Amino acid sequence: MSIQKSASVLLFLFSAAATAGVPAGKGEEIVKKSCAMCHQMPGMGAPVVGNKADWTARIAQGKPTLYDHAIKGFQGAKGVMPPKGANPALTDDEIKAAVDYMVGQIK
Repeated sequence: MSIQKSASVLLFLFSAAATAGVPAGKGEEIVKKSCAMCHQMPGMGAPVVGNKADWTARIAQGKPTLYDHAIKGFQGAKGVMPPKGANPALTDDEIKAAVDYMVGQIK
């Protein structure tokens, strides 16, 4: 299976996932309020929402890895993801909904 086809399959799995206890649309709201500062501006080191090139390799790591990095934090070659985007008030399910929303924005 090609990398592009694999990424498409993984994208489908992300967009089809439901996050327990988080209302529809909450992921987008969280991204706009808590994540956009880093995930909307190129050059911050964070994958930009909607930028397929930024997300393809990350998506290929699998949903559990993306969730883990977003919830617990991660330091990579391009930058730092603080735990819960530096908003500890967010629940793990809210973080997962935000990740699902961002990944779902790739067309």
